[in-house]
Formats: sequence, C-alpha cells, structure tokens
Amino acid sequence: MNLAVDAMGGDFAPREIVLGAIEASPLVHHQITLVGDPAAIGEHLPKPCPTNVSIHAATEVIGMDEKPLDAIRRKKDSSLAVATNLVKEGLASAMISAGNTGAASAASLLSWRQIPGIHRPAIASPFPNRHGGFILLDAGASPDVDPEHLVEFAFMGRSYVSQVMGRRNPKVHLLNIGEEEGKGNAFAKQAYNLLAQHDWFCGNIEGKDLFFQPCDVVVCDAFVGNIVLKTSEGVAEYIMATIRDQVPKGTFAKLLYAPLRKVLAPLRKKLDYAEYGGSPLLGLNGLCVICHGRSHAKAIKNALLLAQTAVDNDLVATIAQSVAYAAR
Repeated sequence: MNLAVDAMGGDFAPREIVLGAIEASPLVHHQITLVGDPAAIGEHLPKPCPTNVSIHAATEVIGMDEKPLDAIRRKKDSSLAVATNLVKEGLASAMISAGNTGAASAASLLSWRQIPGIHRPAIASPFPNRHGGFILLDAGASPDVDPEHLVEFAFMGRSYVSQVMGRRNPKVHLLNIGEEEGKGNAFAKQAYNLLAQHDWFCGNIEGKDLFFQPCDVVVCDAFVGNIVLKTSEGVAEYIMATIRDQVPKGTFAKLLYAPLRKVLAPLRKKLDYAEYGGSPLLGLNGLCVICHGRSHAKAIKNALLLAQTAVDNDLVATIAQSVAYAAR
C-alpha cells in the first residue's frame, strides 16, 4: 500500500509537507511517496531517510490562486496531477494535498470518476462538539446540487463515520434554519422528505445546535457548508486570539496565568484544524484527503494517519456497497 503526498502543494510546501511525512513515517505502515521536485524535497529529508518514505518526480506546481481546470489541463506533470495519476494507476491507495482545493477536487473527479450511484462528490469536514464531534458534508466540492444528492451525501457520510470514526449506526441531520419539519426553503423541504424515508435520519438541526447536540453526520449543499466551515474557523481563531490578548505582558503577570494553560489546552486542541489533519473528498473511485492551505507538519502527519485508517478500513468500497444496497 502506498500514500501519495502532493509535496509541492500548500503555503509552506515543500518543507512542512516533507516534515509532516517524516513525523508520520514511524506511525504509518504504508509507503509514503512524496511527489514533486526531488531537489526541493531532498533539502528537507533527514539522513538516513525513513525506509517507507520515497520521492516520485514531478516538474510542475499548481499555484493556490490558479483556476483549477485551466491549471490541470496545462500542467500535466504537476505534483497534484502526478499524485492523482498514481492512485488511478493503482500505484497509490490515497492522495493527500494541501494545495489548491479546487484543483485537487477537479483532478480527482476527472481522473477517478464517481462511484456508481453517486452523482456529486462531497468534502466531509470534521467538526468538534460536546459529544465527540461530527462531520459536515458537503463543505466545498459541489455547490450546485439537487435535493436527491443530499441523500447520497448521507450515505457517504455514514460510511465514513462508521469506518473511520468507529461509530455504529451513525445518524444523519439536515442543516436548516429550524429544527421543525417544514422549515427552510423549497430545496431544504424536498431534501427533508427524501431523507425522512430512512430510519437513520434524525431531522433538521440548526447551526447553533451543531456544537451542543449529539450528531454524527450533517448534510447540506457546498455553498452553505463552506460558509459554515470558514465562519467556524474564523470564530475559533478569534476566540484563541482574544484569550492570548488578555494575558498580561509582564513576566510576573504571566506566571499568575500559568495555571490556566492546563485548562485551556483541551480547548486549543479542539479548535486546531491541524488536529484533524484534513477532510476527505468522498464519492469517487479513489481517496483524496484535502488539507488546509496553511497546513504545517502536524496537520500533514494527521492527514496521513487519517488516510491510512480510511484505506485500512476500505472506505471507498464501503461507500460503493452502501449506495448499491440502497439502490435495490
């Protein structure tokens, strides 16, 4: 088994990507292949290099601000395109990238295609809450969808929560402006009626309740989901920045606040996207873990561990089976 890493994608590539792979190497029983410029990657590899870390050459890089489809067509030998092709050719089981999210999604879709029965891929983003966390999808892959596609998202999300998070019989909620049946616009009402045909559906959930109510999977279209994701990231960063600003600057005063560090440590961990590694792109005949563009080594390490868990538990096959079973 092999995990392909787009070593040139991300704000801090290739250094942080390579360091993350090195940190993950003792914890990963698969081969880790760093895809990109061998000279640039080699500058950050230790000597001796871990035996399960290798380099696969690629001569081009897709920038964070490039238009996804144009970049994919023009840069056939980009680190992202080459990593995607390794999965397509069966030389890798998953791809990890902190590069251009749109390009990673588009390259994966064009190369691997959808699982039969799935019409739109979805990014499943992990969120913390008071009951062990949940995943929200779609968080950015498919902004223009039909209500029927949210049912597909539900099947994909349930497979992920079951296989990767280890929860039995995961429940699904629909993100809406109210918890009562009949709330929302025409799209939400139709999605509710379709989801309600399944016994794992638990109804609507409001944005304010996401972090307090028990939930496993929350579905919505990518336009709404991406706004929720980025708003939550902003609020989390604001909270941590506000706490830091309140700590007095003097050395003696800081000592008085030292006991609070232990109390705040769990909060910091829950709000840190690096703890989750990345978000899987679900619904395709291959696995892509999309990391934050600002990912440092810690996030890349955790993304590799997430990819390993998904591969070891046959996530892609499980999604295919669940959709095929539902279509009977």
